[in-house]
This record gives sequence, structure tokens and C-alpha cells, in this order.
Amino acid sequence: MIRPTLCPAAVLAVLACTAAPGAGRQGFLETIHRHQTLASTTPDNGDLNPYAVVVAPVSAGKVHEGDVLVDNFNDIRNLQGTGTTIVDFDPASGKTSLFAQIPKDLPQCPGGVGLTTAMTILKSGWVIVGSFPSRDGTTATRGEGCLLLLDATGQLVASWAGPDISGPWGNMAVIDKGTSATLFVSMAGFGVPGPRVLDPATHYPVVLHKATVLRLDLTIAPGTPPVIARRTVVASGLAQRADLDNFLFGPTGLALGDDDTLYVTNGLENTIVAIDHASTRSDSGGTGRVVTRDELLAWPLALAWTPERHLIVTNGKNGQLVEVDPVAGKQIYAQWIDNDQAQSPPGNGDLFGIAMSPDAKSFYYVEDDMNTLVKGS
Repeated sequence: MIRPTLCPAAVLAVLACTAAPGAGRQGFLETIHRHQTLASTTPDNGDLNPYAVVVAPVSAGKVHEGDVLVDNFNDIRNLQGTGTTIVDFDPASGKTSLFAQIPKDLPQCPGGVGLTTAMTILKSGWVIVGSFPSRDGTTATRGEGCLLLLDATGQLVASWAGPDISGPWGNMAVIDKGTSATLFVSMAGFGVPGPRVLDPATHYPVVLHKATVLRLDLTIAPGTPPVIARRTVVASGLAQRADLDNFLFGPTGLALGDDDTLYVTNGLENTIVAIDHASTRSDSGGTGRVVTRDELLAWPLALAWTPERHLIVTNGKNGQLVEVDPVAGKQIYAQWIDNDQAQSPPGNGDLFGIAMSPDAKSFYYVEDDMNTLVKGS
């Protein structure tokens, strides 16, 4: 295995790093040389902290095929768990518009609305987005949250809640067949206390092993909203805890492989784990099997597939992407995509969602420090 090395923190240019000069191309990130800021993600109401990034697979309602939808987790006061908006960036025109603004105090969503990284848009045009709300910006006043169903014009149609839904958190993995769909969503809110409830042994917020991944099997009749046909917990016992600065640590990235293996970032344990037979299993795979841990990973967050069927993962504790061969369990290298020197290490806390472009030659991501959508190509 060629061991990867980190770029120096002071590097101002965004570049890929490998430990073997002159070696042949190993993966996707080697092809990425340009990072272009596309748009502000802050709408007129002042919402901040962009989280989810998804690319529209179809044209429907307000959305054109290839548009990029981004939601916001904070409101204008910069309180986490209070954002209510989704913005739509059109790459063809370069314009950004408001796709949806959901009422903050929504009775059918326990605790109200605070939009998370859990978002998708289906081939049928329906948008599904997670809410993990708070009244004061911390988990001390959190609600259990829900999944919100919007039509292609951004209108709220339904909400899904229940005892198996608590803090819909991570970017969704989706199987979309048009008339049916399967969603995988991590749930990171079960029993999480406020960030000032400390473990007496560590003096950090208490860590619970209650987070899950929930599979929702949907049926979608033409012209009618999706309906949940089955709800199955396919992973459980994953780590979660409150955090004063980051609101919550919990499983965030989800990506489904061609062999029906679901990959999940278990950030608190600095691992990527795998759940086998994800779309067909009828029981929980527990915490799965560890694919890779530590090395270049630094609080791994969102996941996306490259054309080589590698995973790229955003780091929460620095401004890097890490490319991983999940079959071999190897971390290939990292690339600084946010090297903001105001954070230590550079880019710490700035990266969240990521999504590949339709041609799979580039990717979209958000920078929390600037509240912007960026394209790497």
C-alpha cells in the first residue's frame, strides 16, 4: 500500500497530495485542479450554515435537471437547528433562487424545523429533507424531528415521524426506480442530551451508542405523494453525542455500493463501516464491519461515489476530501479543498455535503465559513 501524506497546513493552493511522485493515476481526486465559487447559499431571510447538497435528476416544477439544491441548518441568528430554507442553483444560468421556505413551527414535525444534511430529490420530482430542530441552537432544546416531503414547486405536502425517527442527520443513499424508491437515512438523535451533560470520566459530552440507519421503502403512484411501505432499521449502535460548537456528532455519510453494501461514516470513531445486504435485509447489521479508520480521516462526514467506484469523503476537522477504495479498504490520498487559515487546522468545521455532477467529472460542495456553493473540477 502506498501510504498517503497530508499537505502542509500552510499550503494556499488547492492540490492533491500523494506519497509517490511519478506514480500513475490512482483515483479521481488527481483530476481535480480548479475550485470555483458558484453562488451564495444564503437566501433573503438570512439563513446560514449550508448542509445538504443534491443534484436534480429530472426537470419538474421549479427545478431543472442538473440544478443543485442546498439547504440551511441555521437561521439569521446563526443558531443551529433553526434553518428552514432550500435554495436552488441553476448551473446553466448561474442564478440562485429560493426553492422552499418551510414554516419554523410545524406541529406535525416534533420540535419544529431545522433542516439537515438528509435530503434527496427523486426522479418523480418529490423532495425529501430531514429536520432536527432546536429552539436555542443546542441539543438541550432539540425536538425529535421528522422527514419532510415537498413537491417539485417547494410546497410542503407531508411529514413523516415516529419512534424510529429521531434526528434525521446524514446525507441519504437512495435507490430510485421511479415508481418506487428506497431511502437510507441515519438517525442520530435518540436520547441525546444537551452539550453540557458531561461524562464524569472524560469530561466531554456523554457518548451514546444509539444512532441507527433507517431504510424506508417507498411506493410512488403517478401524480400522488410517495407512501412508506416498509420501515427497517439496518444499522444500530452507532456513536452519537452532543457538541456545543457542532450541535451533534453522529453517522453522517451514506453511500450504497453496486453489491448492495451500504457504507456509513461513523465520525466519532473516525471510521467508515459497511452494512451488507442493505436493501434486502430484514434485521439490523449492528455497527457493521470496519472498512477503514483513522489515517487521513478526520471526523468523516458526507460520502459520494467517483467514476472509479471509490468513495470521496468530506472531513469535518479539516478542509480535506479523502478518497477511499472501499473494496480494498485503502485510503488513497487527500486533497485540501478548503484551506481557510482562520480555522485550525485550515478548513476545520467548514465542509458538509457533497454531490457529484451529472457527468461525474466534477463535484459540488458547500463551504460553511463563507456560506457558498463551490464546484471542484
